Amino acid sequence: MSVGISKIGFFAPDEYISLAELAEQRGVEPGKYLIGIGQERQAVIPLSQDVVSMAANAAKTILDDEDRSSIDMILFGTETGVDNSKSAAIYLQQLLHLNSNIRTVELKQACYGATAGLLLAKDYVTLHPDKKVLVIGADIARYGLNTAGEVTQGGGAIAMIVSANPQILAIEDQTVHLSEDIMDFWRPLDRREAIVDGKYSTEVYLRFFQTVFEEYKTQTSLTLNDFGALVFHLPFTKMGLKALKLVLNQVDEENQEKLLSEFENSRRYNRQVGNLYTGSLYLSLLSLLDNTKLSEGARIGLFSYGSGAEGEFYSGLLQKNYKNHLNIARMTEWLEQRKKISIAQYEEVFNQALPKGEEDFNIKSNVKKGQFYFAGLKDQKRIYRAK
Repeated sequence: MSVGISKIGFFAPDEYISLAELAEQRGVEPGKYLIGIGQERQAVIPLSQDVVSMAANAAKTILDDEDRSSIDMILFGTETGVDNSKSAAIYLQQLLHLNSNIRTVELKQACYGATAGLLLAKDYVTLHPDKKVLVIGADIARYGLNTAGEVTQGGGAIAMIVSANPQILAIEDQTVHLSEDIMDFWRPLDRREAIVDGKYSTEVYLRFFQTVFEEYKTQTSLTLNDFGALVFHLPFTKMGLKALKLVLNQVDEENQEKLLSEFENSRRYNRQVGNLYTGSLYLSLLSLLDNTKLSEGARIGLFSYGSGAEGEFYSGLLQKNYKNHLNIARMTEWLEQRKKISIAQYEEVFNQALPKGEEDFNIKSNVKKGQFYFAGLKDQKRIYRAK
């Protein structure tokens, strides 16, 4: 019996900024952002959207009645939690009208959380093949205005249903994992913005990838020639390209070109949305699946990384007619239909925040796409509504 991803959905708010315009405003050569970082647009997250509402909007696009009756667990990976105690997953269970007799757990380890959820879900479904698990990766990446990390902001949510006999990607059993206590990126409890040592974080990311990929090959006796594509966690898309180029010399020129071509397929959507933190790897996977011509049985390698630091390499096999189950309605068209806002408007949205006192606070949704939104606070309780 195989276990893996049967459905995958995505949501991000429908406003964005042009990074060429941001570069102009910041006095930076646009090529530094467009080529050097590998980003074109960045999603702008209004106060009416948080990780819970975005996750609900992403999951809404893929759930049907059969899923609702079979989902036994929600594993919610995020580093942008809405409460220091209560799991974001339990809000999601209520919004999606799922069964009450399910587990609702939030997972945190920087950008690695959704991968932890996915692989834990695989193990659970292996033991309970009649059940499904809803896995979420949702985040809002914030580094601050006029900072070195500003160009790698963004946000959104990925939702995946893990089941037996998956329709999209069967996850293979062998994985290789690495953890070290490293201060390359962190966010203290009293801060909305992350603290990051960008150069050091890139060095650690690349070292972790090489370490786990080489160990994976040793343990499986596979080589790079056995992969149709590699997909990466992409805090910015040039990061994944740097990692891929470290191993391209392991294959001939023809396969190098194929892997580079598939990498371009995998970063197409990330270039338009920005950094999703926990969801980044899986937006990369979705972008690959939606744009590739790889056939059934092709092996996809996935590298997950979370600063602090934790990394894992694993693989999956594409299933028959996988494109028929992506449930993505004209993704490219949707990305193009979003509204571009000015840098001044983006800065205004970025600086909006919930009040620090205990008073009630109401928020109106200005997001056209998506059903759910964060409506504010009443008696210090978060309120979510559906349009």
